[in-house]
Amino acid sequence: MDDISVPADIGPDTLLEIFTVATRIKVCDEKFRSLVLAGQVSAQYYSPRGQEIVSASVGSLLRPDDYVVTTYRGLHDQIAKGVPLRELWAEFFGKATGLCKGKGGPMHITHPQSGLMVTTGIVGSGLPIGAGLALAAQLRGTDQVTVVNFGDGASNIGAFHEACNLAGVWKLPVVFCCHNNLYAEHTSFEDGTSVGRIADRAAAYGFPGVRVNGNDPVEMLGAAAAAVERARRGEGPTLIEAMTFRFYGHQMSDQNEYMKPGELAAARAADPVVAMRKWLADTAIADEQRLAGIEADIKAEVEDAYRFAEQSPVADLGEALTDVYEEALA
Repeated sequence: MDDISVPADIGPDTLLEIFTVATRIKVCDEKFRSLVLAGQVSAQYYSPRGQEIVSASVGSLLRPDDYVVTTYRGLHDQIAKGVPLRELWAEFFGKATGLCKGKGGPMHITHPQSGLMVTTGIVGSGLPIGAGLALAAQLRGTDQVTVVNFGDGASNIGAFHEACNLAGVWKLPVVFCCHNNLYAEHTSFEDGTSVGRIADRAAAYGFPGVRVNGNDPVEMLGAAAAAVERARRGEGPTLIEAMTFRFYGHQMSDQNEYMKPGELAAARAADPVVAMRKWLADTAIADEQRLAGIEADIKAEVEDAYRFAEQSPVADLGEALTDVYEEALA
């Protein structure tokens, strides 16, 4: 079941792209959390810090016309799919220049131009939506691939079963990517899941399932590449269980009291973005000057996006009634 072959064409450019995107996610998250904690922004935000490598690796394999569906903890997937930072930040701030005119906020990001089709606020609801997008591509006869991102808790609800079953029956071009961060809200994986490996559930639906170290860019890229290529060839879905960890609570007020002693500290000590940076330097894929340059450029990008959002106008009150009801025909 865990038959992973690392793509032969993984080169320095691909690895640096993954590091760049992962760093962009990290810096965006740190900046936004600091603003919320300082009371400068009021928003419901769910941090994906610690899970950056999963999304950055998958995103490096997708075309602009491929589809991605994510959850309310979705900043990493949104950035990895190429959602523009300025408009993303403006949406987080509830501004008129935001991706959804400021009416969606962090939990409801959408940007079809980059293939980020929907961010769902209901646990597991993205799975059948992703299956529907994959069915649409199949009916059109394109080779577009849909990636559906969700957490380990979402694998325990009915929508997971329904989406996987139909995807298996119809051989839909979809990759189900479970970010297993070991906690569903405040419930540990072992206390809420009847199997030891979510990947094992794929066998019941007739398609491959694989568990990988989601914090290892090469391992994650290898599994994702096989799944994306399988879907693009019309051979059907794959379930990837990417093992990772979230560094912060389920929501901003969560202090992680339910986690096992030492578990969070150990995960933070093995920070996947920091670890990848060290690996790139140790293997001479990139020197310190280049890595520092990437980080400096990203900090400038994020600061620019923040300033754009801060200075953008708020939406007109009339917007509250647009995009809601069907417009009357003249």
